[in-house]
Amino acid sequence: MSDNKSKTGSPDRDRISTSEDYEVQYWSEKFGVSRQELIDAVNASGSNNPDRVEKYLKSKK
Repeated sequence: MSDNKSKTGSPDRDRISTSEDYEVQYWSEKFGVSRQELIDAVNASGSNNPDRVEKYLKSKK
């Protein structure tokens, strides 16, 4: 299901949607990782929660 860009409240900011290119680009830049590294981190952490993904990425450095 595609993202509804008119609904940009907290639930939208609290999740990383790897199916939306603009979200992958945003979060990749925010975390300083490649697109594939972000997708791998979301999958490996078992969560699309940005805090958990960031924690996972930091543990890999």
